[in-house]
Amino acid sequence: MGRRKHGQDIDGVVLLDKPVGCSSNAALQRVRRAYDARKAGHTGSLDPLASGLLPVCLGEATKVSSYLLAADKRYRVKALYGTRTATGDREGEVVASSDVAMPGKDRLEEILLGFVGRQQQIPPMYSALKKDGKRLYEHARAGETVEREPRDIVVHDLKLIDCDAESFTLETRVSSGTYIRTLVEDIAQSWGGVAHVGTLHRTAIGRLGSELGMTPLAEIESAAESGEPLDQWLLPVSTVIADWPRVVLDEPSAAAMNHGRPVACSEQTPDAETLRMEDGEGRLLGLGRINDDGQLAPRRLFARPQR
Repeated sequence: MGRRKHGQDIDGVVLLDKPVGCSSNAALQRVRRAYDARKAGHTGSLDPLASGLLPVCLGEATKVSSYLLAADKRYRVKALYGTRTATGDREGEVVASSDVAMPGKDRLEEILLGFVGRQQQIPPMYSALKKDGKRLYEHARAGETVEREPRDIVVHDLKLIDCDAESFTLETRVSSGTYIRTLVEDIAQSWGGVAHVGTLHRTAIGRLGSELGMTPLAEIESAAESGEPLDQWLLPVSTVIADWPRVVLDEPSAAAMNHGRPVACSEQTPDAETLRMEDGEGRLLGLGRINDDGQLAPRRLFARPQR
């Protein structure tokens, strides 16, 4: 006898407002249990210290999670000034301090302008990137510091919300792969000071969270425990990627694509790296790309067409 499968085939995305103190994986599992979903994944981890938007993809929606991850992200961060920690946030051991006074509001706003734009950033030791087959945080916990290659990032905007002698609060929109802990450290270092992240709240990933709001985990679990329907928080895959360029396939092309075969492009096929592919009834069949032969080829196909 085969193993019994647990959960239901539920497809969609829950825009979760992850609470502080909960790991991204723990939050994911709690949402999966609330929906009794068979398959789940999340888009872009948040540290336990951080709160805010964590898109939880259920069922076929897990096939778009890596593409959602590449979108720009918005954060609100409060930096605590005067000390630097091993982890770059308030949970780490203090490793340096400074009595250099923080600049005034006007000067700080001028400094922040210098951090807007394309730049390179060295990832922190306490991160999940791999070096020599081990996560960087594993090296760090072993007392090792290893060389890290700088990464290209973009800080699209950086706004000062509040500041005093002991802290400054920022709102920022950054490219995928940007470490806010490192950004905070680099900002303070620019005038000879030190700082670390006190609180961090992710407010958006692309249009998710801004145009499409998020829901607290406690609200979802409370409704599940009382037997209330949870459909109101489950967004269809088509809604989450509604702004992606699309191509509509006729019946023969849709049939070929469902078997993994490339099809000829029409004159109306958008020129984009990733396309949402639909059939004539508006059902989402999967994600496609233009291959080297100029044909439309599948990237990810859905086992169950999505509305």
